[in-house]
Amino acid sequence: MNAPPADPTGAEIIERLAEIGFDYIELSLRDLISLSESELTLLAGRLERSGIRCEACNNFFPRQIRLTGEAADFAEALNYASRALGRAARLGARVVVFGSSASRNVPYGFPMDKAWRQLVDLLGNLGPMAKTHGITITIEPLNKLESNIINLASEGLRLAREVDHPNVHLLLDFYHLMMEREAPEIILQAGPFIHHVHLAKLEGRRFPTETDDELCRLFSYLERIRYSRRCSIEAYTSSFEADARRSLRILKEMAERPRAWLE
Repeated sequence: MNAPPADPTGAEIIERLAEIGFDYIELSLRDLISLSESELTLLAGRLERSGIRCEACNNFFPRQIRLTGEAADFAEALNYASRALGRAARLGARVVVFGSSASRNVPYGFPMDKAWRQLVDLLGNLGPMAKTHGITITIEPLNKLESNIINLASEGLRLAREVDHPNVHLLLDFYHLMMEREAPEIILQAGPFIHHVHLAKLEGRRFPTETDDELCRLFSYLERIRYSRRCSIEAYTSSFEADARRSLRILKEMAERPRAWLE
């Protein structure tokens, strides 16, 4: 479960998620880094008492750390990542999402192929680092309104294959998939690489509180690749309690009987 942004880390809804019945929370890693040691310890205690685990983190890199272009600082990025992955592991995270559009976006005029190679090299070094913490980094394709590189799941798949490390895989984001009008059959091609899923309705990037053909088809494809890992809701809502409860119920029902919703 991904959190609304009142607390930058997302931690303000920990206890509410536990009461509703969610399995885990996905917190913002770039904001966890800013916590003091005592604040991190308090957060870990809240998670333990609530029964909600922080199994995933998003927002890997802050915008001030450049990952592509002439200003990219490889040493700075790896130093930050070492600290960030260590913090994620302390909270129990097993997945860290590599979206970070502000950091990875390619500066105007910089060669795209060179930027691509910078990301391959970076992730190639992050893979072994993540492995030491028992974490898998998942590459998140982002639509063209948010990022100018890695927009399609097929591109994220290509990047993961080029990196070729068991701790660097692919995130399937339903919202970005629909924004880019990418054929959902890519799920069948990417099956073994899909290690995490983000969900939101296309219209308004809302909570998925009702079924539609696209969502049903998504779960049918996930069933076909025998996906059994995590799904996070990464969406907006003006009625968190009601939408969270309804989304959890519907998604659990669809996960249990995905094909039945298409009949």
